[in-house]
Amino acid sequence: MTEPTTTGQDNGQNGQLAKRPAISFEFFPPKTEEMERNLWETINRLAPLDPKFVSVTYGAGGSTRERTHATITRILKETALLPAAHLTCVGASRGEIDEIVDRYHEVGVRHIVGLRGDPPGGIGTPYTTHPDGYQTSAELVAGIKKRHADIEVSVSAYPEKHPEARNFDADIDTLQAKVDAGATRAITQVFFDNDLYFRYLDRVRARGIDIPIVPGIMPMHNFKQARNFVTRAGTSVPDWLAEKFDGLDDDPDTRKLVAATVAAGQVHKLAKHGVDTFHFYTMNRADLVFAISHLLGIRAKSAQKAA
Repeated sequence: MTEPTTTGQDNGQNGQLAKRPAISFEFFPPKTEEMERNLWETINRLAPLDPKFVSVTYGAGGSTRERTHATITRILKETALLPAAHLTCVGASRGEIDEIVDRYHEVGVRHIVGLRGDPPGGIGTPYTTHPDGYQTSAELVAGIKKRHADIEVSVSAYPEKHPEARNFDADIDTLQAKVDAGATRAITQVFFDNDLYFRYLDRVRARGIDIPIVPGIMPMHNFKQARNFVTRAGTSVPDWLAEKFDGLDDDPDTRKLVAATVAAGQVHKLAKHGVDTFHFYTMNRADLVFAISHLLGIRAKSAQKAA
């Protein structure tokens, strides 16, 4: 659940929350051996925090398909983590997508994040569907559930609406279609103003959609780079946030401290309003996410080993 309730209220003792939040992490598949080593150092660092699941992304147009599969398979073989494989319907026929789903099921994957996906040319370029492919994310969800009913499917949600959606009502129609097709969880696009999340949650609940709407949180390791990325995807960056990073372009240490403070403040305020589940976009880095989780009261389980 991610509803405002009393379960996450401050218990008055050192600012600790009364309930340990559930967390999950997102990684992207590595392109080089060095990135591979960095990813596994990150996984080893974060695994003892006992995330509910970890997801691995899928590049535009399916460009990282095999690397995503290899990363997911290694997580299954070498760790106790539950991996969720991102899957999009861009640039592939139904048969190709169905085969990928079957491969995942065969190796033990029971959670897929089903997405329409970005255009092969990147965000902002025209989107075209494969003539023999799944035409929408809702069709993709239905296709996954039809082949393997035991696979859980998470989908995306947009507190500021999808950039291509005509309006909020149309955007929530799309979410409703994904739920009707079998989705049981939605993970939001990055947002920095908590009011956007709560207003969106009110709209979704008013439509009778009751699946968890999990807030997606991104610590800003490199503010300028992250701002360019998220704004292209439709996320607004408040002036107050930009001002916190003024003058820090050449000061990565201070930038990291500011980024951790901002993200920790955001999740702590969400938690105090009853939000008890968070999905962290790690960018394959452990330091800020580990610190934020610690501030939420989450402690590493020393007995749990990864890799």
